[in-house]
Amino acid sequence: MILIDMNLPPKLATALSQKGIQAEHWYGIGAPGASDMEIMDYARIGNYIVLTCDLDFTAMLSITQGRKPSLIQVRSHGLSIDKLADLLVSAIMQNEDSLKIGAILTIDPKRARVRLLPLKSGNN
Repeated sequence: MILIDMNLPPKLATALSQKGIQAEHWYGIGAPGASDMEIMDYARIGNYIVLTCDLDFTAMLSITQGRKPSLIQVRSHGLSIDKLADLLVSAIMQNEDSLKIGAILTIDPKRARVRLLPLKSGNN
């Protein structure tokens, strides 16, 4: 299941769910002002994959050498919710096995790149 960070629109959860990807937005779960660490802890305990635009989540995984939760980092602005959902669904399906074991999936309109966790020196 995908846990969508506050920096992405809540409607994205609905769009992903309509395309067969279970998703919840943090807005419906926790406090809007929750720290990134609180969101990461919730995701790890609940076995969620975090979906965000925030680079801080990658930094946290790097510093802690964490293996979970997996992270999907979107680096695309200006796409409609439907186009973003299509891009996400395609990338998630192609990288499903990596996301299950622990990975960071970085997505932009031209490509998706996956790195397995924990991050190694020189690999972040």
